[in-house]
Amino acid sequence: MLIAHTRPEHAAALEALQRTVFPTLSEAEILTAWHFRRFAEVFPEGQLVALTEGGQVVGSTSTMRCDFDFEHPQHTFLAFTGNLTLSTHQPCGAWLYGLDIMVRPDFRKMGIARLLYRARQQYCRANGLRGQVTTGMLNGYGPHRERLTPEAYFEKLRAGEITDPTVSAQQKIGWEIVGLVPGYLNDPQCGHYGVLLVLPAEKEV
Repeated sequence: MLIAHTRPEHAAALEALQRTVFPTLSEAEILTAWHFRRFAEVFPEGQLVALTEGGQVVGSTSTMRCDFDFEHPQHTFLAFTGNLTLSTHQPCGAWLYGLDIMVRPDFRKMGIARLLYRARQQYCRANGLRGQVTTGMLNGYGPHRERLTPEAYFEKLRAGEITDPTVSAQQKIGWEIVGLVPGYLNDPQCGHYGVLLVLPAEKEV
């Protein structure tokens, strides 16, 4: 598996992968081929794809740099990304913010996500960043929505009483839970909530 920087010719495949991985996400928040090309123009070092030996796109991650305000962590995906234009990217920002990470379903459980996170961590270290920050989606919340509020689900997750397919997997890699972010995304699968996570640069992935 090759981890490489995203190029314009990957854009169409990345849009298709986005729609496969995030089927319930609002259309206004879906990253299209245009967005992937735009991200590669604004911050090429932060856009990565996972390719097979034949050059097929099977995973990717999009990032930006920022000086994240942990004293005021409330934010939305659209506003934080400048309505998906990366106009909010701060070239000298102290943190690498992960906008998304995707792996094609039939290529999961092969360590591809870890390779992408590791490449991001290597960028942080090479450029003196404090680490990575992201807002993970509560993708396991859907089946619990009839009996648990997103807040209650989050508390059970943080206490280790339940497992979330996205956030728990991120914790295994080394991500640390900071808090809950209501209204982060327009996606009923996660109750429109996200979980703020941090991965300090010194941690091994």
